Amino acid sequence: MKIIDLTKEFEALYFVCLEDWSEEMKEAGNHKETWYNGMKDKGLRVKLALDDQGKAVGMIEYFPIEYSIADGHDLYYINCIWVHGHKQGVGDQRKQGYGKALLTAAEEDARALGAKGIAAHGITLPVWIPASFYKKKGYQLADKNSIMQLLFKPFTADAQPPVFVKQVKTPQKNENPGKVTLTYFLNGCCPACNAVCERAKRAAAEFGDKAVFQTVNVLDRETYLAWGAHNELYIEDQRASNGPPLSYQEIKKLVAKHVKKLK
Repeated sequence: MKIIDLTKEFEALYFVCLEDWSEEMKEAGNHKETWYNGMKDKGLRVKLALDDQGKAVGMIEYFPIEYSIADGHDLYYINCIWVHGHKQGVGDQRKQGYGKALLTAAEEDARALGAKGIAAHGITLPVWIPASFYKKKGYQLADKNSIMQLLFKPFTADAQPPVFVKQVKTPQKNENPGKVTLTYFLNGCCPACNAVCERAKRAAAEFGDKAVFQTVNVLDRETYLAWGAHNELYIEDQRASNGPPLSYQEIKKLVAKHVKKLK
């Protein structure tokens, strides 16, 4: 095992979350690359875990908390940690210590950069990035929002725990009279979420002048704080899902229901 900083050689693989074999990742467009280019000069750090053959099998990305979905000071924020868990590509690499090694490397780097602590979000369900992973590594619960928890590990005695940014407003119903409005709050950091954005755009186009698709660029910090929404799809004033990324067919079905209600 070897932990390295992201190099040019691995950038294309990183932009698809190490899933270069995945057809689904091709739906995500170039939003991840755009996000990376916008964040790399704002303190974004990316590390990869390589196996003994030099193949990338895991990744972690983190940056100053000021650019995250949380409010805090003098902290770094882990936006994503991922160890390849599929049969395709390099295969399932979980439970071999890669996640622990990546987390340790990020924590040590954040300390060296002068951070007073580090934070991360986790899910209460045993799925993608479970909160229990961080809790086993000494992280404390700082805040929660539905099934998402904000975890925190202080490095210094005066480190203050962060809180989630609260949602301020949602899209208005009947923003475009006679049409169903799909709004995606696009940050670009997550290819799975980016794929939902692209699917929603395609689905809206299927309904011609009965539906309109729009994005809100929440990579811009002021815009994000004005809404408090991040990588989320709304159909009219309703959030489309709180669960796994919606498929194209699921989005199309939801839009169709709203179209039927048009006067």
